Amino acid sequence: MNLAEFERKLIAAARANPPSERVPYSFEKRIMAHLRAHPLPDECSQWAGALWRASVPCVAIMLLLSAWAFLGPPGAATGADLAQEFDNTVMAAVDQDSTADSAW
Repeated sequence: MNLAEFERKLIAAARANPPSERVPYSFEKRIMAHLRAHPLPDECSQWAGALWRASVPCVAIMLLLSAWAFLGPPGAATGADLAQEFDNTVMAAVDQDSTADSAW
């Protein structure tokens, strides 16, 4: 539909229907007073409250996992150092690149 034609029809319809005088006295003042009575919620405080409430379960999970790691049975570990295994995994790509460079 043509936007200019649509706008022309809307303006013509608005001019054909004048506003009513049935609006109560000081209606707009009552509406504005009602809007001022309900302030807009502060989004930052809502986020802060939600994050503080979420911190309690996070700390509880952290404490449970820490206790499980430290107080678990000593025979449950495979005997290998996790830090050493992580280092070997990360450096595997570097070692692979160095062997490929020496072949050229």
